[in-house]
Amino acid sequence: MGVLLTTPFRVLDEHVHHALQRAGYTDIRPAHHVVFRLTGAGGARLVDLAEQAQMTKQSMNYLIEHLEACGYVERVPDPSDRRAKIVRLTPHGREAEATARAAITDLQEEWAQHLGPQEFKQLLALLRRLNAHIRQGNP
Repeated sequence: MGVLLTTPFRVLDEHVHHALQRAGYTDIRPAHHVVFRLTGAGGARLVDLAEQAQMTKQSMNYLIEHLEACGYVERVPDPSDRRAKIVRLTPHGREAEATARAAITDLQEEWAQHLGPQEFKQLLALLRRLNAHIRQGNP
């Protein structure tokens, strides 16, 4: 089952990476994708990003420092805690994210064509249901 879940994710991640490279975002590496995936519209605290990515704060900080130096993210004060910072995408980061989302859409359309629209819709529904189950604290 692990391979059945991992292989499509790996292919999706590689597809996104190649699309970003072709669009000129050559300073984004696959390891940075997790920051884009987890940051969200309003941003997130570094500690929360690290926890969600299941990595150390130091490792997440390393990724964020690179993306910050390249202009993809910025750190702004957290309005709910003056000691903390929120990591959020800059306009340049949102442009890169839009490129990634377009690549994801293209690959999903290709997979839907291969599996058939109904089967692909069912696959997404089952994955959403499984993810909701896991988020509720179930194994």
